Amino acid sequence: MSLDGFSMRPLVQELNNALAGGRIDKITQPNKQSIVLSIRQPGHNQQLHISINSQNPAAHLMAKTLENPPEPPVFCMVLRKQLETGRIAGFRQHGLDRIILMDVDSIAAGGRIVTKTLVMELMGKYSNIILVQDGTIIDALRKIGTNSSRVRTVLPGDNYELPPGQDKLDLFTSPLPEVMERIRNTDSEERLDKAILGACMGFGPVSAKETCFGAGLAPSTRLHELEDVDYDALSAALAEIRDAAQEEHPQPVILMDQNQKILAMASFPLHYLPQAVTLEFPTVSAMLEKASALSGSYVLPDKDRFKKLVKNELHRAENKLVKLDEEIAAAENAEEYKIRGDNLMTYQYQYNDHEDAEITVVNIYSETGEEITIPLDQRFTIIQNMQLCYKKYDKLKRAQELLQVQRQECEAAIAYLESIEASLLASSSLGEIAEIHNELVEGGYLREKLKRKNNDKPSHPFRFTAPDGTQILVGKNNYQNDKLTCKTASFNDTWFHTQNIPGSHVILRNGGEEISEETLLLTAQIAAHFSKAQGSSKVPVDYTEIRYVKKPSGSKPGFVIFTNQKTLYITPDEQELAPILAQDSQ
Repeated sequence: MSLDGFSMRPLVQELNNALAGGRIDKITQPNKQSIVLSIRQPGHNQQLHISINSQNPAAHLMAKTLENPPEPPVFCMVLRKQLETGRIAGFRQHGLDRIILMDVDSIAAGGRIVTKTLVMELMGKYSNIILVQDGTIIDALRKIGTNSSRVRTVLPGDNYELPPGQDKLDLFTSPLPEVMERIRNTDSEERLDKAILGACMGFGPVSAKETCFGAGLAPSTRLHELEDVDYDALSAALAEIRDAAQEEHPQPVILMDQNQKILAMASFPLHYLPQAVTLEFPTVSAMLEKASALSGSYVLPDKDRFKKLVKNELHRAENKLVKLDEEIAAAENAEEYKIRGDNLMTYQYQYNDHEDAEITVVNIYSETGEEITIPLDQRFTIIQNMQLCYKKYDKLKRAQELLQVQRQECEAAIAYLESIEASLLASSSLGEIAEIHNELVEGGYLREKLKRKNNDKPSHPFRFTAPDGTQILVGKNNYQNDKLTCKTASFNDTWFHTQNIPGSHVILRNGGEEISEETLLLTAQIAAHFSKAQGSSKVPVDYTEIRYVKKPSGSKPGFVIFTNQKTLYITPDEQELAPILAQDSQ
């Protein structure tokens, strides 16, 4: 979900009012899809966040500071060289397209002033950030070569061309009767919302549906079904939505469903989804920042890479487990080869070498005289076939023990990878991602060097407080789980973990005091929430005192053994947990 070009017009005005004349102090790149510009204005600093995430491409002022990797990427270094210390001349929009251009004046060699333009193309999966000077591309966040697109390349040194103008009318500059005439002249079988999209520049589905709702018409209405009174209502609705987008103080909104999924957003009030939950914001930037948080468009560096790595390793381990089970099933037939060998030893003198592909004899071990058919390899003698049977028998007997050991190791590897997968879901800072990186390196899953301590924000477990004041700690990864359980917790605190399900170690700091039923159930719900069983019902959660939890020497991070546990079966109530989970302040 992203803003259409019509709703982007108030955003451009907002950015221009807030940042024009400001000096660019610092440029950072929190991840592969976003850039943050720190801009100095008299008496205060502002942060401009530009994201090309396909789910929610946006450019907006940002209140929350994002963490940055210790080493800036190449594109970030280019922007620093070209734009830092420059002054923002202004923001402008290309027509009503989803393209915002920021002009920056910088002092070049000889003291002359040059203007460079940072082009923000915020168009879904085609979004990009491009630095241009005198019509030539200096660099781009997403470089597009001939292999990716035959229509348009975006490479340093190429000429930058804005998209050609569309054969549509600008609602802000074109007379309203002319816009209505364009809609009337559309194919009579066309849907009303499609006709509006085809006539009005910058309109997206949200703006078109809101216009239909304002006119009291269904978006699916065919044009030939409309009467003059309907067109009058449509004209009034277009005028209303235009005036709302021209307000000096816009009223941006987000419409969500009950699961906090974004249904629509615009820089003006929306009414066409009356059942939706409506969030109102003082500025377009505040709305876009909230939309970014709801959609999860900010992704920590390396987080996606590690998710993909763990997923592939899990798939490989699960396939190996299937093959091991097949080999174990085959190894269980070892006794059959011994019986074949014993029968061949008994009947070897009754048959000639190299003659028969198989022989059928009375099984010497059958009490009822049943026959057994023994396949033979005609390349070998009877005695050699007998020896092959005994050799196969010995091999399968040894394999039974080895395969069981390998299966246990494979199951342990799957459980460990699933715990890392759960850790990645809970991680929210560069420090936590660095810990998972080191864990993957030490586990042999990544062939990279261990990350040393740097300026990353220190990694801390989740901290919550129960209604009775008892503190609850939740590990975000296996390193934190070990530290919480083996170092932080007291011997008489209570330890919680989902039974045979990967998840966080949860510590209730009750210090041996009796636990109220309310706090016990709440902590168990938190343990179920921070596990792979999140969202499931009747999740088994074990709990016991820390004194009964031990970490075996040499075991993998996060692995412990415990005794004297009790088990609760919990169905987490997410609404009940929401205010508790909102407490954590990192």
